[in-house]
Amino acid sequence: MFAAYAAHIDREQPLRGLELGERPEPEAPPGWTVVHVRAASLNHHDLWSLRGVGLGEEVLPMILGCDAAGVDEDGNEVVLHSVIGQTGHGVGPREPRSILTERYQGTFAERVAVPAWNVLPKPKELSFEEAACLPTAWLTAYRMLFTNAGVRPGESVLVQGAGGGVATAAIALGAAAGLRVFATSRDEAKRRRAVELGAEAAFEPGARLPRRVDAVIETVGAATWSHSVKSLRPGGTLVISGATSGPSPASAELNRIFFLELKIVGSTMGTKEELADLLAFCAATGVRPVIDSVLPLERAREGFERMESGGLFGKVVLTV
Repeated sequence: MFAAYAAHIDREQPLRGLELGERPEPEAPPGWTVVHVRAASLNHHDLWSLRGVGLGEEVLPMILGCDAAGVDEDGNEVVLHSVIGQTGHGVGPREPRSILTERYQGTFAERVAVPAWNVLPKPKELSFEEAACLPTAWLTAYRMLFTNAGVRPGESVLVQGAGGGVATAAIALGAAAGLRVFATSRDEAKRRRAVELGAEAAFEPGARLPRRVDAVIETVGAATWSHSVKSLRPGGTLVISGATSGPSPASAELNRIFFLELKIVGSTMGTKEELADLLAFCAATGVRPVIDSVLPLERAREGFERMESGGLFGKVVLTV
C-alpha cells in the first residue's frame, strides 16, 4: 500500500528523512482492527518524529501520521483516537501509553491498524477531512480549555500564536463555548483570521491586553512565556502543551507566579472520552476545524513543507 513514512532521522533537516512509496499492509493482532483511511491530518508531532523526538532509528521505517478518519471493516465511518495503551486495550499490561507512530505504524497510508478500543463513530455532520483534524490538535485544545484551565462561559482566555493547529482550535472552541477570546500573532493576516474565527480582538505578541485574563493557552514557549504570565489575573491558569519557539524563556517570571498564586498546568493530548465529547460538541454547535489546505497523500511532502515554513493557518489534511 502507498504511504508517507520516516526512512531515517535528520535532526537538522527533517524532511530529508521523509519518503513516499509502498509499505507492507498492516496486520491486526487480537483486539486490533484495520481502518481504511479516507483523510489524515498533519501535526508538528510528525515533524518532530522526523527529527528523532519520540522515534528511534531502531523502529524505522515508520509510517507517520497520528490522526485519521475512515471506514472500518464493517463499513462504519469512524475517527481514530491516537493515544495507544491508555487503558491497556490492545497492548501488554505493562506497556506505557504512547502516541501512534512512536511504537506503531501511523495513518499516512491507505490503511492503518489500531486497537479496536481506539475507534469512535464519526458524526454524520462532519466530513472525513474535518473529523481527521480533531484527534490531536483539536483534542489538545479542548482538554487545555475545558479540563485543565476549567474556563466557563463568560470568562476570558488569551491564545498565543494564532495560526497553529492547537491555537486556531482553541480560538474556535472558546468562542463557540461563550468565552471572551483574545489572540496574538506576528502576522497581520493571521490576526484578522483570528477575529473572523471568533476572537474578541487580536494583538501583536507582547501587546498589553484590554484586561487580564482567566487563562492562557500557550503553545509557543520561550518567545511568549513572559507575556503569558503577565497577562493572567491573580489566581489565573496558564496551560502549556508545546514550545515551538524553544523551552527556555529568558525570564521564568517566578516572583509573579508565586506572588499572584498563578497555576501552571502541563497538558498533552486528551482521553478517548474527551474526544467523544469534542466530536459531539462540533456536531451540535456547528463549529468546524480550520483547514488550511487539502492535498492527496501523494503530495504529502508539500504539506510537510508548508507546515515547516510556519505559513499555514489551521490544519493540512491528506486525503486517500
